Amino acid sequence: MFHRLKNDFRLSIITLLGISAIIGITPFLILRFVEGNPLAGFVDLGILSGIVGSLAYAWVTGDTYRSGMFLAIIICAGAVTVGAVMGEAGLFWLFPCLVTTFFLVSSRLAAILNLLSVLALMSIETAFSSTVQMWTFATTATVVSACAYVFAYRNQDQRERLEHLATIDPLTGVKNRRSMDEELDAAAANAERSGLPYALVMLDIDHFKKINDVYGHGVGDNVLTDLVALIEHNTRKSDQLFRYGGEEFVLLLPGVDGSSLQTVMNNLQQVLRRHLKYPGGPVTSSFGVALLGHGESVESWLARADEALYQAKETGRDRIVFADKNTQLVAEPA
Repeated sequence: MFHRLKNDFRLSIITLLGISAIIGITPFLILRFVEGNPLAGFVDLGILSGIVGSLAYAWVTGDTYRSGMFLAIIICAGAVTVGAVMGEAGLFWLFPCLVTTFFLVSSRLAAILNLLSVLALMSIETAFSSTVQMWTFATTATVVSACAYVFAYRNQDQRERLEHLATIDPLTGVKNRRSMDEELDAAAANAERSGLPYALVMLDIDHFKKINDVYGHGVGDNVLTDLVALIEHNTRKSDQLFRYGGEEFVLLLPGVDGSSLQTVMNNLQQVLRRHLKYPGGPVTSSFGVALLGHGESVESWLARADEALYQAKETGRDRIVFADKNTQLVAEPA
């Protein structure tokens, strides 16, 4: 449970806000019935049921988008209903809702929900004791929403920047090892559900240390970026490239196996042979390829591809070694 909360930002927000709402509403629900106000009590009970339902849906399905939207609608509609039933005493419930919506849905949708909620309350004559109070409430609610919008917008921008820094390799612009772990887990799960084949390619630039030592790290960086550009230009949009570390990369290929996988790899090897160069001449790469086995763990899958890459390096470099028996072909250097 804590692992999901730590790694799923939206789920953690929905959970924390939902629990806070439950803790805040429950005492008032009990108080309504004790004071003999069952109508307000059932309103609170309906709001509480909606919040609990949204939390359960988020945890069971993992669909935090729909659960967040439903939760935002529930609390806004609930706050308006409480204001209509309780009058002036119930108006204050809308203010925490005006802030909470910006954590549950997009800033634009939250602003629309807040505006509709304020207009709905203003249309209920019994909710306000005077016209001055109504417009004062509308003004303060607008100010609160505007401040929450600015905060949510800045927070979203900063979070996206942090996520980019945490998941993208700054030199090559491809996803890093952290992103790779998440994508490989997703690929393994999808393979179990759909039966779609997945191939994993580990590739390593041959003699890369020599390039850095002789020509400098600037030239080495150019080789890395050129390699990425060539691979991305000669693979499909559905294929994903990750920087595994140093001069080592991982390529995830969905929907290929057998002879089609051999063709893809041989074409990619030829492209790199022809076009990847540095001042000293052409740059070659070694490849280790493994197909995901049925029920195989990601760790085992990676280990087999890494072992195939090791064999390619040990047996002369500039070659492809397939780890699987049905594609047990070693591509010899040109």
